Amino acid sequence: MCGRTLEAGAVAGVTNIRNPISLARAVMEQSENVLLAGKGAMNFAREQNITFEEDTYFDTDERRRQLIEAQQKAAGNNTGKGTVGAVALDEHGNLAVATSTGGITNKKYGRVGDSPVIGGGTYANNQSCAVSCTGDGEFFIRLVTAYDVASLVQYKNTKLGDACDIAIRKLTTLGGEGGLIALDTQGNVQLVFNCESMLRAWKNHQGQGSVGIWQEPE
Repeated sequence: MCGRTLEAGAVAGVTNIRNPISLARAVMEQSENVLLAGKGAMNFAREQNITFEEDTYFDTDERRRQLIEAQQKAAGNNTGKGTVGAVALDEHGNLAVATSTGGITNKKYGRVGDSPVIGGGTYANNQSCAVSCTGDGEFFIRLVTAYDVASLVQYKNTKLGDACDIAIRKLTTLGGEGGLIALDTQGNVQLVFNCESMLRAWKNHQGQGSVGIWQEPE
């Protein structure tokens, strides 16, 4: 999503796409739509010459082990999660966000999480901030978490850190787990979560930054 224009693109229910973010960007830039799903998204990908790969390209021993464990443990229930998100601020003060996920391990039915839901797990606006979420997607959708953070910043002049804390408290109250990364036009960065760990990192143009996995000790 582009924070300057509020243009956005997203896809859901696609397979064999090497880089889903490239397809989402094509939806944003080359179509009149925001969200494409299933066969329609796949057909659009072919029209846009998006790169496809065979199943083996995405198959790793570790991920297969996790799937087998999830199937044995949960007997078919949705378990596990994993998302990659990025927020960015350019030299002109424009914000952008991208979020991609393989979905919940061993998911059932035609589940779609929060990653492709604009305002749920992904949102950017130059008037506030850029936000990307990870975790229990159903809760982020219900709480419209990414937009909630941006709205607190834009309409109540809430500091970015406070807005993120409020969002995570709401998530916790409903029983959801996860976190978010956020960035405003002043370069302020927030990486917050209520679960045991969240792989995260940030870096600015001066080379300052950090990398983390676990909760920081209080």
